[in-house]
Amino acid sequence: MSQKEQRPRQHQDRQPGLEEEMRPKPRSSMSTYVGSGRLQGKTALITGGDSGIGRAVAVGFAKEGADVAIVYLDEHEDAGVTHALVTAAGRRCHLLAGDVGDPTFCRTAATEASALLGGHIDVLVNNAGEQHITEDFAQIDERQVERTFRTNILGTMWMTKYALPHMPRGGAIVNTTSITAYRGHEQLIDYAATKGAIVALTRSLAAALKEHDIRVNAVAPGPIWTPLIPASFDAEKTAQHGASAPMERAGEPDEVAPSFIFLASSRDSSYFTGQVLHPNGGTVING
Repeated sequence: MSQKEQRPRQHQDRQPGLEEEMRPKPRSSMSTYVGSGRLQGKTALITGGDSGIGRAVAVGFAKEGADVAIVYLDEHEDAGVTHALVTAAGRRCHLLAGDVGDPTFCRTAATEASALLGGHIDVLVNNAGEQHITEDFAQIDERQVERTFRTNILGTMWMTKYALPHMPRGGAIVNTTSITAYRGHEQLIDYAATKGAIVALTRSLAAALKEHDIRVNAVAPGPIWTPLIPASFDAEKTAQHGASAPMERAGEPDEVAPSFIFLASSRDSSYFTGQVLHPNGGTVING
């Protein structure tokens, strides 16, 4: 799942699976997806891969032939479900628990993932993120802002920095940004700011890494039904999630994952770098 705020029970060995408790349960198992070898023989490191969009991406990658390692904060039960789904698809799945806001962990995770995946990381997906509601910006908590930036943008930078030495030519990086990077959000101001920064980082890295033959792109989901929503909003707003989209509903993780698969595949997206795809239910984005 996308990383959320650290909780007092963070270091317990096992926690309730947030996605498994949601009603309706998000569609994140890619149960109807049929792969065609787009990532056959590839390896991938996916942050925030325990549930939601990250889980759907991990399973989709596996169905396309990739072995994966997923990084997640502390939702061990959700991560176990992702592990089972990936292995059921016939691929290897390695679990790495830790905080992407910690550069030391990012370095260790990238090194361990590379070793577990055969000595290289072909695809890096920076998906971990957190968000917090602020009703009055004048009262925004400084520690909250620092935490959101540390997870969302610094975590993306650190994981990319430490994964790069393990990435061969022809590799791909796919970052998760958001529709809020383009439209803003009156209650998710620090979150939207980090997602805007991820767009700029994606474009900058695309230019910086072209000589290494590594493509860098991003996906900007609209309102998607993931554990981040009930963890962030009250029951009333959670029930209305996605109603403002042109399709008048929230999207499912399974509807977002194909964008990541496309951008990860050098077969399909070899002429894409520095770009952002927008699975958002019909909102037109210019920028």
